[in-house]
Amino acid sequence: MLHFVLLIACAVAIYLSCEWFVNAVEWLGERLNVGRMAVGTILAAFGTALPESVVTLVAVTTGATPEAKDIGVGAAMGGPLALATVAYGVTGTMLLLQRRKRRAAAPGAPAAEPDGTAAEPRPEQALGSERELRRLAKDQSWFLPVFVVKVALGLVAFAFKPVLGLAFFAVYAVYFWREIRGDHEEDAEGVELEPLKFQPKAASPATWAVVAQTLATLVVIFFASQLFVHQLDAIGPMLGLSASVTALLLSPVATELPEIMNAVIWVRQGKTKLALANISGAMMIQATVPSGLGLLFTRWQFDAALLWSGLITMAAIGYLLLTMRAHRLTPGRLAAAAGFYVVFGLGLLAILR
Repeated sequence: MLHFVLLIACAVAIYLSCEWFVNAVEWLGERLNVGRMAVGTILAAFGTALPESVVTLVAVTTGATPEAKDIGVGAAMGGPLALATVAYGVTGTMLLLQRRKRRAAAPGAPAAEPDGTAAEPRPEQALGSERELRRLAKDQSWFLPVFVVKVALGLVAFAFKPVLGLAFFAVYAVYFWREIRGDHEEDAEGVELEPLKFQPKAASPATWAVVAQTLATLVVIFFASQLFVHQLDAIGPMLGLSASVTALLLSPVATELPEIMNAVIWVRQGKTKLALANISGAMMIQATVPSGLGLLFTRWQFDAALLWSGLITMAAIGYLLLTMRAHRLTPGRLAAAAGFYVVFGLGLLAILR
């Protein structure tokens, strides 16, 4: 019973700390003068992905056995899978619920954003303009080839494979530079920032307060996420799930919970583009940084379960990329991405039998 109580308490703590984190990171983006999309793809994504990257680093560098180090390899594969399926699926579901709620509140009236920036599209309409969907597709176009290479490397063995880990760091550095140096046309929306939680009465909060709130919430997110994962590991066997199923099926969702919470919060605030940018940015980090660490410090060899997770991730991204390029990405189609995780779970159970 205690594990269930702690699980719920951790989920609440993660949600509340993420609410304070997105509030701080938007102000941080304003202080650093980066584009609105870069707030999601770089600042928020880096902050929420940092804890998982640290865990991967500890696993691959301090593991006493190759099997212990392979935990980091599993984390490097599980993160992108959960983001490409569950995170996008939850975001799509939230968008559907938001639109249904607004239509019920004001039948026949256009669904305006809470911040007054733009009207929300109806469920059958595409999520954004053709230009905005091309922008989202570009992120997926960066992710997919990098991910294909990292899966392919897990199927072969050669002497200089560890050195290729440095190439993954270089890819993220290029992506980071592209996002930070990108145009700020999206800033023309003129979105008014909510007051900083640490200084709610200040029209323009002090920089130290912005940094302090960002760091404090990241600390809470890190420890609450780790405690959440530990409770899940304990609850899995209580529900009749094997340790392998818990580690490969449930733990990835738990470790990506901060990104999912960020997306939920931004969708609730009517900032859909930031929600989607946060997920795509986190996916780029998960595809490069943990993978680079894994290549440098482990065997980076995949078994059937890891290969299956890679194939499902590629299928999910391929599906999203096609709908984005065709300008047909709707909330419903975004929510359908979660179905790929169901397919992964069914296949995983068959593989582990």
